[in-house]
Amino acid sequence: MKIGYARVSTKDQKLELQIEALEKYGCELIFKETKSALKERPELHL
Repeated sequence: MKIGYARVSTKDQKLELQIEALEKYGCELIFKETKSALKERPELHL
């Protein structure tokens, strides 16, 4: 299973393009985040 991670740093940016690219690549599970801080990435702490 391929797993993807999409992240934007501001709420004005859109995740859709990243998600579409990950889906085309074959990712079945995609974690998504909208955070501005470099150290705050809760989706990567599994």
